[in-house]
Amino acid sequence: MTIQTTKKVALINGPNLHLLGIREPEIYGSVTLTDITNRLTSQAISHGIELIAYQSNHEGAIVDFIGECGLLSSDPVDGVIINPGAYTHTSVAIRDALSAMDKPFIEVHLSNIHSREPFRSHSYLSDKAVGVICGLGDMGYTMAMDWFIKHLN
Repeated sequence: MTIQTTKKVALINGPNLHLLGIREPEIYGSVTLTDITNRLTSQAISHGIELIAYQSNHEGAIVDFIGECGLLSSDPVDGVIINPGAYTHTSVAIRDALSAMDKPFIEVHLSNIHSREPFRSHSYLSDKAVGVICGLGDMGYTMAMDWFIKHLN
């Protein structure tokens, strides 16, 4: 049985997230980005949602991707799950790209950014996000997809 997809969600991961599972597992856990992407893809497909996954260590590439699956697309995504990594605390450009897209997005962080170094507690994206999930490890991604499953169908 084939499930027809009618909605699309972009999963965007920022710098160093390709190192999940081997980078500081005491902070970020042992689950890899591939594990997370595969799990979310299955979760999305079972609810008729297509997941478009993207990871980059480069701010401009992330901005370009947001534009390409948003305003510049003839078939734009319906929402975004984003873990901007370190760009959370520095990128007005990613904030502006997401704002221009005018689609709901959820900001996800594996660690609790508010219990870490003081500079990590400020996010340039949070006030524009429909929700922020932090500190719950890779489960935060699943929770974000649950929100889209409920609100897009």
